[in-house]
Amino acid sequence: MKIICLYSILLLLVFSCNNDKRPLYENAGGSIKLSLETEPATYISRDVGDIYSANVLSQVMECLVSLNPKDLSVSPQIAKSWKISADGLSYEFTIRNNILFHPSSVFASEKERILTVDDIKKTVELICSQDESGTAGVAYSLVFEQYLKGAQSFYTKKAKNISGLKVNGNKITFVLNEKDNNFLNKLAHISCAIISRKIIDANLEQDMIGTGPFIFREYKKGVTNSIVLTKNEDYYLADENGFALPYLDSVIYILESRKLEQLDLFEQKKLDLIVGLPASRISKMLEGRISDFNSTPPLLVLQNNPILTTNFYFFNMQDERFKKLKVRQAFNYAIDKEQIGIDILRNQFSELGYYGIVPPIPNAFRGYDYEGIKSVSYSFNPEKARQLLAEAGYPGGKGFGTINLRFNINDVHSAVADEFSKQISQVLGINVNIDASSFEQLEKDAKKGNSEIFRAAWTADYASPETFLFNFYGKIVPSNKSKLSPVNHSRYVNSEFDNLFEMAKKSNKLSDQMNYFSKAEKVLMQDPPIIPLWYKGDYGIVYSNVRDLYFNSLNIYNFTKVYKKEWTKEEYLKSIKNVK
Repeated sequence: MKIICLYSILLLLVFSCNNDKRPLYENAGGSIKLSLETEPATYISRDVGDIYSANVLSQVMECLVSLNPKDLSVSPQIAKSWKISADGLSYEFTIRNNILFHPSSVFASEKERILTVDDIKKTVELICSQDESGTAGVAYSLVFEQYLKGAQSFYTKKAKNISGLKVNGNKITFVLNEKDNNFLNKLAHISCAIISRKIIDANLEQDMIGTGPFIFREYKKGVTNSIVLTKNEDYYLADENGFALPYLDSVIYILESRKLEQLDLFEQKKLDLIVGLPASRISKMLEGRISDFNSTPPLLVLQNNPILTTNFYFFNMQDERFKKLKVRQAFNYAIDKEQIGIDILRNQFSELGYYGIVPPIPNAFRGYDYEGIKSVSYSFNPEKARQLLAEAGYPGGKGFGTINLRFNINDVHSAVADEFSKQISQVLGINVNIDASSFEQLEKDAKKGNSEIFRAAWTADYASPETFLFNFYGKIVPSNKSKLSPVNHSRYVNSEFDNLFEMAKKSNKLSDQMNYFSKAEKVLMQDPPIIPLWYKGDYGIVYSNVRDLYFNSLNIYNFTKVYKKEWTKEEYLKSIKNVK
């Protein structure tokens, strides 16, 4: 990652002094610190496909629209408003006229920092271009490839312009090939963040020069590495009373994969919040500090909401052994998920993996046929597992050979991998070599298919089964096996699944969407490219002086309006009364 140079810092000071400043909120200032389990896989927004990169970049970069952290509704961001045509094929966005990109040495004046419609057009064209390896980024596969008119022709260099992208003054219009009920939600994904055309031309994407409320300041190396973001003094939004946003001076991510270390930092008040308690300390934390949760005002606040995250293993469908359906089914039947849930996770989950890829949270997806999906999914059945493996031509595991399980280094992931290896050996007689690496390396190898089984977790980008099922949509798998597969890492292709998935996306009624998505997932689980392990249900604990921080099922954070202030007893009692 390139570090912001001294010239950039001087530019920040000059421009900040020249701008009219909004008044500061009386509780503005301070810092919030939280842990990040692993290094972001990328600092290039259009390639973001993991929660760690998204968490950091979403504070620095912005899209045309965003998701409200409180209710997950689509909200204006760089675009102050939008209009959708009656047929759902045209989206016209009106762009704000007071947005500045963060300082950078590529900008010779403040005028060059002003965001324009041309920056948006240039960003979309970049997203719809092949990288040096001839591969598309996440944003192209997720948002534009299928839907934006002319995107595929531009990507394959058959056209010099994207025909469905139209600029008129401070407005930009996206014309779609077909209706997409989740198009706005997809545009809120951080992979669609807007970048300055001058940054693009200078090949400085990785510098994270965005328009967000915080600026990337430094990657600090030490005993524990950290990522430091500081307040954007030129941020264009104010609160409802006209006070400058953001309130905080900085957001600091502490890179720490070990849950015990995270908890120690939290208890020393070196972290302001923690999500996911180490299994060995759950009882001690929740029961041993009960007075800290129940005092008036409390010192600690507990959040315990199911998160739209699925932890699973997926098969490399290019491996000849895993092309056999009965082999994949045998692996699914061979796993004792109860043992993993009790002995390793210590019951810190919302559900075990007896369903499919979509987390079983009925309140999130009303009308989804979870029970029907569960009926075609897998529970522990060692006899059936051995029978299926024998029918596939590998009785007792003979002739199957060794397989590699790739996962990223983490205390929980390591323990689950050890248990998985042991169970597959005991039940199927197959040796599993566990191969740990950094998360960044795991992501690279998954896209390349450089192993046989991979550990993965998927957190919803928006509240629809589509965001989970899209990971197995066959029409985004590259025909050339040597090419990277940025989304469908397993390279799973099933025409029946694809047809049902497409029917769901084309349906106007929500009930029809849920019906077709459910049917698609039943096909997926009868022909499984995955082994669902568990669905996330982490405890979240935050010090009560952190105000207006919202936890949500998408596990996204927005620190723009977060501030820190200690409670008085009277103030706290009044707040409770108002909530009731």
